Amino acid sequence: MTESTAEADGITARYYETDEERVLEFERDGKTAAVAQNVEGYAMLKVRPTADGDELERYYGFDMALDHAAELLGVDPADLPVPAPAEDMGM
Repeated sequence: MTESTAEADGITARYYETDEERVLEFERDGKTAAVAQNVEGYAMLKVRPTADGDELERYYGFDMALDHAAELLGVDPADLPVPAPAEDMGM
């Protein structure tokens, strides 16, 4: 199982893969957001309030998914750390 973390400006990002999804979770001051994609890496990205929460929205582009995740955390999208294995998420 691939797993990687990154931290910046009080935000922790954790990337991991399950049997079904690639998941990028963010946490800041008790707030969370997650971006998920199918394990094959070709489907739209799902933004959720938590890794196992209900889907809030779907996006084709990684930048749009990160914008939404940043909004959930109350930060600028540029402040989100992205572990290297997650950099290719999106279509």
